[in-house]
Amino acid sequence: MTLPDERRLAVQRTGEFLLALMDPKKTPRVPRAVRLAALACLRHYPSSFELRETSEACPRLWGEA
Repeated sequence: MTLPDERRLAVQRTGEFLLALMDPKKTPRVPRAVRLAALACLRHYPSSFELRETSEACPRLWGEA
């Protein structure tokens, strides 16, 4: 069973991972197509502000911000 804090951390870490995929200095030799796919995933990805706001509004789903 996933706890709310684990869920929030998973979303945060996924965003960090996608950002790292887009940075050639952090992830060299990643194909351009993969970088573009990461960019597409991040286009509507929740910001840290949005995640914090939803955590405050619904802590049983996202845990305490």
